[in-house]
Amino acid sequence: MRYLNYINGEWVEPFSGSYNTNSSPIDGRELGEFPASSVEDAQRAIASAKGAFSLWKSLSYKQRASYLLAAAAILKDKVEEIGYDLTLEEGKTIAEGIGETQRAISILEFFAGESAQSIGSVIPSSNEKTLIYTKRIPLGPVGLITSWNFPIAIPVWKLAPALIYGNTVVMKSADLTPKSVYHVISAFHEAGIPPGVINCVFGSGRVIGTELVKNPDIKAISFTGSNKVGNGIKELAISTGKKVQLEMGGKNPLIVLADANIDKAVDLAIKGAFLSTGQKCTATSRVIIEEKIYDEFRTRLIEQTMSLKVGNPLEKDTFMGPCVSHSQQETVLSLIKAGKQEGLLLYGGETLQNPNLQQGFYIQPTIFEIDSQEARIAREEIFGPVIVLLKAKDYHEAIRFANDTEFGLSASLCTNNLSLAQEFIDEIEVGMVHVNSETTGAEPQVPFGGVKNSSYGPREQGKTAIEFYTQVKTIYVDQL
Repeated sequence: MRYLNYINGEWVEPFSGSYNTNSSPIDGRELGEFPASSVEDAQRAIASAKGAFSLWKSLSYKQRASYLLAAAAILKDKVEEIGYDLTLEEGKTIAEGIGETQRAISILEFFAGESAQSIGSVIPSSNEKTLIYTKRIPLGPVGLITSWNFPIAIPVWKLAPALIYGNTVVMKSADLTPKSVYHVISAFHEAGIPPGVINCVFGSGRVIGTELVKNPDIKAISFTGSNKVGNGIKELAISTGKKVQLEMGGKNPLIVLADANIDKAVDLAIKGAFLSTGQKCTATSRVIIEEKIYDEFRTRLIEQTMSLKVGNPLEKDTFMGPCVSHSQQETVLSLIKAGKQEGLLLYGGETLQNPNLQQGFYIQPTIFEIDSQEARIAREEIFGPVIVLLKAKDYHEAIRFANDTEFGLSASLCTNNLSLAQEFIDEIEVGMVHVNSETTGAEPQVPFGGVKNSSYGPREQGKTAIEFYTQVKTIYVDQL
């Protein structure tokens, strides 16, 4: 099937007439042809968003919310179909694909609810005859550049706040997962959203993304992806006067103290590291274990990892599917190769040898043991099913190891010691802290983001989303 760009309320051919074939990481089957769009397509979409802004911002919050709720209802009616397509395209398990679609629905419903929340405040004046208040107003057309690892949830958690606060949108989907974004855009089209409010252009990030960042009619850029690309976007966007929001990498630690429930800690490590094939920015990448329980933890972790079913993610009992692409598989394997020189391979480290899975991009869940934080596998984001174990003398050494990274997205502590848990909350250098839970997971009503080189700009989701997608206007009203 051939899919089209969505511009000014219509599905349109790309100017170039060229298309790219998308295929499944599960078995290589073709999933459809998507536009290889040009700068002209991006410019047409931007002009459409600019033209629709005046009408969209004039609608009441309640009117804008009605489109979010209608799109959510459409996704809900098709949740299993969309979850299936997501799994085919990205490779996460069918349970995760359906779960992500349900999460997108929750995000839309949450931000529709924000239509009844305050958008400003009254501030006392030093003059008794003066009323001072603030209100938040939309920015204008915004560019949304999304990633492939959550190809429905991430587009929606950018799109929903952008729309509810009165902005129009040009979206550039990830090259590897265009059909998932197509489902989202189709839901809004079916919901009857006015032409030009949402536009979606498929194609290369170097072409479409660069035009979004450079074009003066785009007032803000929200990006999720790699640090290399994100930091390049930041420099270019700032030079053109845009607001910028970046969600990038992580090297997320799980600290396991001697008093922890070891079975629970092992479960947290496995789910945090290997669900979604480790392709999460919040995935558990390092496990720092207090030395008193290190050997027991390591043994149980290996035993339970050996029992995981890795294979076709459409089968309900599969725990972990393939990497999203051959390129991603090769990247992970190259870091595993480096890890074999830097540390001790405890389990995995190879592609699957199952003859029925040779057309997919599968890697065994992999466990390393290291004694140095300087190893590449201890410092670089891998974005695959690889976990490194590190022994610590006590909590204080563990927290030092955990903070010794350029990233600061998520971290977790497994302990029964409430005092140390509180100390951990205060001392760990991340944006999202977990105690006795996985490093992964994000609810729509709370802020999402990190510190250091993990994030830039206002946080996504929750009550903080308004900070990025609006600007403050201060009003003085004096009595005559």
